[in-house]
Amino acid sequence: MPSPRMNAELLLMFTLDVDRAYFYAHPERELTVAESSRYQEALAQRSRGIPAQYITGHQEFWGMDFLVSPAVLIPRPETEHVVERVLELYRLHSACGEDSAAGKKQLSGSARDATLKLIDVGTGSGCIAIALAKEFPQADIHATDISPAALDIAHANAARHQLEGRIHFRETHLLDGLPSNHFDFVVSNPPYVGESEEDQVQLEVRKFEPRNAVIAGPTGLEVIAQLVPAARRVLKPGGFLVMEISGTVADGVRGLLSDWCQVDITRDLQGIARVASARTT
Repeated sequence: MPSPRMNAELLLMFTLDVDRAYFYAHPERELTVAESSRYQEALAQRSRGIPAQYITGHQEFWGMDFLVSPAVLIPRPETEHVVERVLELYRLHSACGEDSAAGKKQLSGSARDATLKLIDVGTGSGCIAIALAKEFPQADIHATDISPAALDIAHANAARHQLEGRIHFRETHLLDGLPSNHFDFVVSNPPYVGESEEDQVQLEVRKFEPRNAVIAGPTGLEVIAQLVPAARRVLKPGGFLVMEISGTVADGVRGLLSDWCQVDITRDLQGIARVASARTT
């Protein structure tokens, strides 16, 4: 989370409606009475624990600005590892368990970006789907969420980045109603915190971010346990499931993926298990 100084700067830039370059280039600027009043109100909200991103309504992800509200989880830098892993796997496109050059083959149906089909499950703000649409400008991108309010935010973000015609949003639970053997990638940042860990989650996350986007159930594996077989159904042969996880559930996720191939757990810069990926046979 941002430091207190960064929070104060973000709220001041929000109050003045200026970017960071202007903010640092004009240290002599004095606030008007109205601006000072708005800034004090923003600080008061922050002192009550309301995340700065919900006060300003914005958060950066993958070099883009996203609208956020309490209807969606705030995009975090750690989730960028999910996008990075998709890009890495797409570049590799090696067949599961085949090491010889003669044995290697590309992902089914994704020899070219134009035929690549990806779906982001539980899209929230739409940050993953929109980042993928940016990286794969010809791909067929889909996104689902069970929350109509979250989908409203995702639609708005897609429109802001002129990608509303590129991403197909659908209100549904996980992958319900999606066709079988259709996608090259199923991507997700599912809830993965167990109820027993809830008191370890930051207080402002517990109080203000949507609980069903954070807490999965008693163990933290409940949603992932539903997602794994659902993903297997909609993926083409040789397709990939890529999802954000935590170190707490990493072993359990490996168990759920035991009959998949090319299972891998990617760690973040702090050495924490962050992304699980696996390939269908």
